[in-house]
Amino acid sequence: QVQLVESGGGLVQAGGSLRLSCAASGRLFNTMGWFRQAPGKEREFVALLNLPSGRTFYADPVKGRFTISRDSGNNTVYLQMNSLKPEDTAVYYCAARGGSNSVIYYTASALYPYWGQGTQVTVSS
Repeated sequence: QVQLVESGGGLVQAGGSLRLSCAASGRLFNTMGWFRQAPGKEREFVALLNLPSGRTFYADPVKGRFTISRDSGNNTVYLQMNSLKPEDTAVYYCAARGGSNSVIYYTASALYPYWGQGTQVTVSS
């Protein structure tokens, strides 16, 4: 059984930082990703990590501010969020997909079969 559990969300002032964690279990993965969804908006891609290569890719709004990484055992993926802005407010979801050991940047949410329950991030002005 595959399970993804996010943690680390909370309330922070603009300019502050938060570190989200995603504990993954159940199978081997090819790609780990972070998505977010604000009220009234569609779920959007934030960042991804291709596990075989360690390559990362970020959505334009978070480039230079967010960093996705993994621990030494590759069981937990993190999203370090710095210089947070009110527009970053959303529910953040961890997602994962399997596949071969290929290097492909999957940015569409429909391409991820495994999802966590989400963690709320609220950035105040």
